[in-house]
Amino acid sequence: MLNSCAINKVILMGRLTADPELRQTQSGISTCRFTVAIDRTANPNDRNAERQTDFISVVAWREQAEFVSKYMSKGRLVLVEGNLKTGSYDDRNHPDVRHFTTDVIAERISFGETKSSSGGGYDNRQQGGYNNNGGYNNNSNNNYREPPRQDPVSVSDLSDFTEVISDSELPF
Repeated sequence: MLNSCAINKVILMGRLTADPELRQTQSGISTCRFTVAIDRTANPNDRNAERQTDFISVVAWREQAEFVSKYMSKGRLVLVEGNLKTGSYDDRNHPDVRHFTTDVIAERISFGETKSSSGGGYDNRQQGGYNNNGGYNNNSNNNYREPPRQDPVSVSDLSDFTEVISDSELPF
């Protein structure tokens, strides 16, 4: 029996196929669509198998889209964490044809390598990325802007809760 909780999580590491282009929606929200090329082995059980490449469409929104368009470029190795979104649309030229789409909606995007390791002359301590929690993730100690601090949650009365000892006592 499947639990009613669904998981939709994607983690990708690959190279950008083109420079990302920043666009604005009619309401002024920043968005950026880009493609990540990811190599894989056609048959993982065969060491001599030919390698193939998948091209995955990724969509970033708001500050994250601005970060991607400003700091990432064609050929750059990126790490994308997000979720899958499927959709469809009818072809304008052929009313009886429907196209199906699959995109990764980015939650976090970060550099997959430092710029110095990719030949770009970037200080290797400046590896980082942008997440949808409103902050820049930087793995360095220089020019680091911490995300906003949140107040700790206080727990006052736990008398309504009971401790579950075994799986057989779970209500689902």
